Amino acid sequence: MSKWETSARDHSKPGGGDSNATAFGLATLYGTMALVRVSAKADYAVRAAVELAAAGPGPLKGDRISKAQDIPLKFLENILLDLKQAGVVRSQRGPEGGYWLARPADSVKVADVIRAVEGPLATVRGERAEELAYHGVAEPLQPMWVAVRASLRSVLESVSLADIVKGSLPKPVPQLTRDPEAWH
Repeated sequence: MSKWETSARDHSKPGGGDSNATAFGLATLYGTMALVRVSAKADYAVRAAVELAAAGPGPLKGDRISKAQDIPLKFLENILLDLKQAGVVRSQRGPEGGYWLARPADSVKVADVIRAVEGPLATVRGERAEELAYHGVAEPLQPMWVAVRASLRSVLESVSLADIVKGSLPKPVPQLTRDPEAWH
């Protein structure tokens, strides 16, 4: 199973609701609602990165991040190693050591963090959407999955760690949450 799973379910509104993909989200597409599952690893990675962004320059100890965000320390250490290997964070050992962002928080997007720990933002059965082959009446599924991935990217690549720390998400993101269906 992929780390970022995508699947579809029937939309609860008669007729499937709005079938237009918006610039910052996919409310419904082809009469289905996009469903995305975010892994604990991705959630923890974003929370740890936000904690580092809030701390500013200089090292922050892993146990402090773990306690602040209620992330199991061993799991967090593995996540921080992935983030370091991807160039998102830097680290230093020793009593004065810890972790810090490798670049300014306003240049680190949520998508960067997720890709560092999970790989591609959206896959279907572990495959990239453009690599899938559907036949017959199922042929429209490939562009639908590509649209789902594009929708995720439009949000996750627009939000920086600095935006989250400031509590000021780019305007289209809060607009998406105004739709009551977004919360179900």
